[in-house]
Amino acid sequence: MGMNGTGAMSREEVLKYELEVLRREHRDLDEAIEALGERPAPDQLTLKRLKKRKLALKDQIARIEDELFPDIIA
Repeated sequence: MGMNGTGAMSREEVLKYELEVLRREHRDLDEAIEALGERPAPDQLTLKRLKKRKLALKDQIARIEDELFPDIIA
């Protein structure tokens, strides 16, 4: 990651890093939900919580993407 002259990351670099972390967590949750769903008697409360967290992550990802890549209305 690049640094600006002060040794700190720019806002865009921070957002890109956060985006990657959130995407990774989203994928991990997806795999966990799939694995839990394959059990003979999955814990429905845990599944519900994982899916709710995954949805919240999706919203966070969308907000960061909107900030990084705003739609250009011409």
